[in-house]
Amino acid sequence: MAWWDLRSLSFFQRIRNHFQFRMREVQLGSHTVKSHGYSVARTHMHDWLILMLLVLIEIILYIIHPFSRFVGKDMMTDLRYPLKSNTVPVWAVPMYAVLLPIVVFLVVYFRRRDVYDLHHAVLGLLFSILVTAVITDAIKNAVGRPRPDFFWRCFPDGKDVYDQLGNVICHGEKKVIKEGHKSFPSGHTSWSFAGLGFLSLYLSGKIKAFDSAGHVAKLCLVFLPLLFASLVGISRVDDYWHHWEDVFAGGLIGLVVAAFCYLQFFPPPYHPQGWGPYAYFRSLEDSPDSTQANNGQDSSNVQSAEGQVENQEGQNCHGCIGLSLARNRSSASDDIESGRK
Repeated sequence: MAWWDLRSLSFFQRIRNHFQFRMREVQLGSHTVKSHGYSVARTHMHDWLILMLLVLIEIILYIIHPFSRFVGKDMMTDLRYPLKSNTVPVWAVPMYAVLLPIVVFLVVYFRRRDVYDLHHAVLGLLFSILVTAVITDAIKNAVGRPRPDFFWRCFPDGKDVYDQLGNVICHGEKKVIKEGHKSFPSGHTSWSFAGLGFLSLYLSGKIKAFDSAGHVAKLCLVFLPLLFASLVGISRVDDYWHHWEDVFAGGLIGLVVAAFCYLQFFPPPYHPQGWGPYAYFRSLEDSPDSTQANNGQDSSNVQSAEGQVENQEGQNCHGCIGLSLARNRSSASDDIESGRK
């Protein structure tokens, strides 16, 4: 192939790649809440029903009384920490673990207009929070570990009373005593890592933190939600509401569940397509434009293959012509020689 043919071929390939990229940009803004929101939500109707079921299970787990573990007098040495209020209130946890990530999702949606990204991000976040909450409260009720401030919950006046077996006889407020048996694992920490851990994975995919470019600023943005979640866990130990093992287990539960829920809807952040959900790329494959583009590419591949076959056949034919000419010349020379003889 001549050098100008190679240049023209690369030029047309660049034009085709440019139009495919522009087509993807156009399709990126064509999946809005108004045009595809209902169909996407209807497709995942069963997932939303499961979310409602998880909410019901979480309410039941909250009402159930935890296991009343035996607490002897010698165990009170590690449970006499002062009863303090929460540095991070309970009402603040859904604010930064649920509402803050949703605000980030909305900002990305108004910039890119991709309802698949918005829907799957919200659905994955809610699954991460609710699955973590169910696991955490189920373990809380089953273990029934006393909090570090259990003494003052059980004996508000400081006068401890025990039965014949040496177990405590609490005379404090029932609601406070019930909450005192829910130390392991930490709910604040698990919720924080479930929501902010999901947000960290989401941001790492959107900004392409693992694109091998070596931009440390991207990692700082990714670690920021995890740092905040870690500080929340530390505050639980400082407030004497949890032991350090409770915080460690809660953070591990939340982070693992967040990773599983994120990978259910999005590729890994280090993947070349980690910036979008699986559903978006499936919609591109199923769209008529991409089908026509693929057909055009297939036809061009077929044409190029046919051209190569024709060139090979032409070369073979030229070789056959050369052989036939050589045979004719040899036969003619043989006739001349035979005539001479």
